[in-house]
Amino acid sequence: MNDTVRTAIVGAAGYTGAELAALLAGHPHAEIVGLFGSERRSAEGEPSIDSLFPRLRGLVDLQVKAASIEAIVATRPDAVFLCTPHEASATLTAPLLRAGIAVLDVSAAFRLRQASDYPAHYGFEHPDPGLLSRAVYGLPEWNRATLADADLVACPGCYPTSAILALRPLASAGLIRTDRPVIVDSASGVSGAGRSPAVKSLFCEVSFQPYNALKHRHQPEMRQETGCTVLFTPHLLPLDRGILSTIHAELADHATEDAVRACLRARYGEEPFVRLLPRGEWPSIAAVERTNFCDIGVAVDLPTRHVLLVSAIDNLLKGAVGQAVQCMNIRFGLPETAGLPLAPKERTLQ
Repeated sequence: MNDTVRTAIVGAAGYTGAELAALLAGHPHAEIVGLFGSERRSAEGEPSIDSLFPRLRGLVDLQVKAASIEAIVATRPDAVFLCTPHEASATLTAPLLRAGIAVLDVSAAFRLRQASDYPAHYGFEHPDPGLLSRAVYGLPEWNRATLADADLVACPGCYPTSAILALRPLASAGLIRTDRPVIVDSASGVSGAGRSPAVKSLFCEVSFQPYNALKHRHQPEMRQETGCTVLFTPHLLPLDRGILSTIHAELADHATEDAVRACLRARYGEEPFVRLLPRGEWPSIAAVERTNFCDIGVAVDLPTRHVLLVSAIDNLLKGAVGQAVQCMNIRFGLPETAGLPLAPKERTLQ
């Protein structure tokens, strides 16, 4: 186990970058050795991170410098977190790996396995498609063993995390019909849209409404990681953070609610950050906000062979950098919960 992991953050001036800086500042086995922003940010000078995010005063006071491979490598990090646009991550990753640095990418640059999916869903040709097969999908509850040796971690999207954790156990166990449409309706706080100014993100403009219905770029990621025919519609919530996903699927012929619950208990009963709620109780954003938890609720209507799953996460933590830190902990042989809100060691799942 490394006593201290030297870390650098690229994209530190965004919401995820600032959230990550706060986590790493309180991590007992991590040291932040460099914070980097964009070329546009460098044109505005090199502000300290606590001047951009005053909540970090007394925690992190490093300057946010212009990102370049030379500048990042000069800080001698063991791990670099890329909280950058997809195209930037795709360009930065290969030279960082050649320098012997582990890369934890919070963008979507390495989540999809087929290079042909990037022009279709992300609007760019992937510059390094050979790395797609090398990337480990950073969902610890499913890929813990391979994360332990990974030098390139593709951290899952926020919406996909909320859907995959609920759906994948049931799909893998044959308890739901993967050939029938699985409906995923998710609502997210506005921080998911990033920090760049836009009219739709203004306080007086935000409303509860769908967007990119049935064509959101996270839909193929959900299909890839669950094996289900997912139809996904995201919604914008007038909240700063959090995701609530409501999922509808058709039960397999032999499935019951008891079987569904037993399947979820078997997969997640020992997981520190996944909580299966008792019958009749439902997840809420308030219950997971500013934590690394994913809460899952279940109901079954046997006459219609219908299962309802509801999951909740914090989009900036379990949906982004909290999960990335969880992956870093596994990769460097640290306690998996280090630097993250701790789950109870024992709890009763019903």
